[in-house]
Amino acid sequence: MQTTSRATVVTEAKTSVRWKIFLMMLFLIAINYIDRASLSVAMPLIAKEFDLSPTMQGLILSSFFWTYALMQVPGGMLADKYKPRIVIACATVFWGIAQAVAAFTTNATALLLTRLGLGAAEAPIYPAGGKLNAIWMTQNERGRGATLLDGGAPLGAALGAIIITWLIATLGSWRLAFIVAGVGTVLAGVLAWYYVRNSPREHRGVNELEARYIEEAQANEHRAEPANLSGRSLDFFKYRSVWCMAIGWMCFNTVFYGLLTWMPNYLNKVHGFDIKQMGGASFIIFFSGFVGELIGGWIADKWKEAGGRPNVVMRTLFGIAAVVATVSIFSVAYVTDPIVVVVLLSSTLFFLRWCGLFWCVPSMLGTRNKIGFLGGVMNLGGNIGGITVPIIVGMIVQFTGSYFLALMFFAAAGVGLLLASTAIDYETKIPV
Repeated sequence: MQTTSRATVVTEAKTSVRWKIFLMMLFLIAINYIDRASLSVAMPLIAKEFDLSPTMQGLILSSFFWTYALMQVPGGMLADKYKPRIVIACATVFWGIAQAVAAFTTNATALLLTRLGLGAAEAPIYPAGGKLNAIWMTQNERGRGATLLDGGAPLGAALGAIIITWLIATLGSWRLAFIVAGVGTVLAGVLAWYYVRNSPREHRGVNELEARYIEEAQANEHRAEPANLSGRSLDFFKYRSVWCMAIGWMCFNTVFYGLLTWMPNYLNKVHGFDIKQMGGASFIIFFSGFVGELIGGWIADKWKEAGGRPNVVMRTLFGIAAVVATVSIFSVAYVTDPIVVVVLLSSTLFFLRWCGLFWCVPSMLGTRNKIGFLGGVMNLGGNIGGITVPIIVGMIVQFTGSYFLALMFFAAAGVGLLLASTAIDYETKIPV
């Protein structure tokens, strides 16, 4: 009997629920970005129906980020206090409702208000996901965890272009497309509540081997945390790495959100793409970003497993990503062939999305009880870029009649990403 029991233990494989949890997060973030991208895809139709100027279009596209940015730190603190599961599920349900309500608007003001609601509801998902990454993943898995989490952004942008375009074409109405998207999101929130758990021991699918594997790795990590903590969250702002984390993420988001909100209009106005061509090109460009993001996470984890120091690994990968993305987006301004434009934008997104690794940074800099807060601070910085870039690009286009300076603005943000990401100390926990 004892022999049989021992044989069972030996042959039992370690479960992989932690990876399934992050595939679920990939799914939720993809839906998150499908809902965000829906307005950009439908904007040519909405602008015509509501008679919107480029500046007003930029204001509406930006409005999502006002509440999204404002709620980042509170969202992170909610994840720290109440744990990620309830925050993730409730956020998903509420942003689905906001997405559906947008279908019933009849003017710019009402549409803007629904975008404010969407932004507030979506805000906690990333900080809560970063907290989940720290709970479920070991140090040498968090690169892949972070890029699975953040990989939903380009995947959702890619699928959003196809799905929303298809829904609009099939249903003959952007309003019906928004309703379908909103209902689908609410159902995804229910699924998240069913499957996501706050810790491995709470999940029925996790066996003893997986639970012990995660707990032992994290116990070693926690022993290395600073002993004398100030306990004051505002003390984080005394450290260069925290500021550079927020600024670097802001520069990254300036480029990504700039493309997310204005690229369909750019392809339409400058290169003559119709709505179907815009959907196809957007899918190729953003799917390239999704593939790039997963590759970046895999490289980071394998390099660290092989003994690479975090400072060398992260600075090198961020440096390559920033340089190639900057050169690619700069080159777009001087190219007239539509195919070459799509290739260059695909290259921009492929390397830019390596920066999904930023979602490892809160757990690298902060102790376990402050990761949600740090994730909120980082995403607050990032979404200052989200607030400003749609308005800036809209004003540039309206007053110059061209996208040239907008592309130069994106290239400058790429330089800022390079400088900020290489100034972070990825090896020192902050004693707060």
